[in-house]
Amino acid sequence: MKKFINDPFDVVDEMLEGFLSVHDRYVRKLPEARAVVRVDAPIKGKVGIVTGGGSGHKPAFIGFVGKGMLDAVAVGEIFTSPPPLAVFEAAKAVHGGKGVLFLLGNYSGDVMNFGLAAEMCRDEGIAVEQVIATDDVGSGPKEKASNRRGVVGEFLAWKCAGAKAETGATLEDVKAVAEKVNRWTRTLGVALAPCTVPAKGTPTFTLGEDEMEYGVGHHGEPGTKKIKICSADEITQRMVEEVLQDLPFTAGDEVAVIINGLGATPQLELYICYRKVKQILDQKGIRIFKPFVGSFFTALEMAGFSVTLMKLDEELKALLEAPADTPCYRQ
Repeated sequence: MKKFINDPFDVVDEMLEGFLSVHDRYVRKLPEARAVVRVDAPIKGKVGIVTGGGSGHKPAFIGFVGKGMLDAVAVGEIFTSPPPLAVFEAAKAVHGGKGVLFLLGNYSGDVMNFGLAAEMCRDEGIAVEQVIATDDVGSGPKEKASNRRGVVGEFLAWKCAGAKAETGATLEDVKAVAEKVNRWTRTLGVALAPCTVPAKGTPTFTLGEDEMEYGVGHHGEPGTKKIKICSADEITQRMVEEVLQDLPFTAGDEVAVIINGLGATPQLELYICYRKVKQILDQKGIRIFKPFVGSFFTALEMAGFSVTLMKLDEELKALLEAPADTPCYRQ
């Protein structure tokens, strides 16, 4: 294992120390828990947006704390859910009187710990709702979509629900936006190389020189199958076709697109893949309203990328275009 780290068991705390020092204009750490919140939280009359999860996904989750997106993030160890107390303290810190919305991925540890935190909040008189992301087409068949993982589609929920919350909307209305985002979002990923969790020291899976891992997640999990390596156009075509069929997306739809690097994929390659996505969608009469190309939700140093499509209506278009000011995303 070759990494620029010190003690493998200190990487999260040392990362946070550096991140908070750089971005103290946006965020602060809670003294009582490993959680990062907006510097101006709590905001009276605004629904608090809270997420969290394991570390190793930078810039997610903490990179998107700020105006128009997240209010707080509970920070776990590498690929490990944060404890319920951290989620609870994060929720308390951003509760401005209109309740708190938990946005989380569909992972057993997160579902359990956020559920326990929600009970703790309600015991304190804080109204809490939650939306669980399930956008990963590669993690389960369509007929069992509720069992799928949440991956980079979560970024779109943070953006849209965060923008809705900034308008002073009710907890129920903000939740409805996040549910719509999840209902209309699909993602599929592929990898050329695995990642290595520092505390473990070995790759999360192995690949031959002529193989790709198809259907990978964001925690270094193996995909659904190993396939022979092929060109950018070929793999992008295969991924987009599978994503399109799953919703399904049809001619006349307007969509947001994310080409997301998984940690070690150059921006050059991501733009090549986006180019093919646009060609495919243009041919099918599907209009790209807003593209995102970059590394938004990674898996340490995994070499790979994912394709995300979200169907849009006028409400979601306006929320995507609303202002955001966070350490790692601004508009």
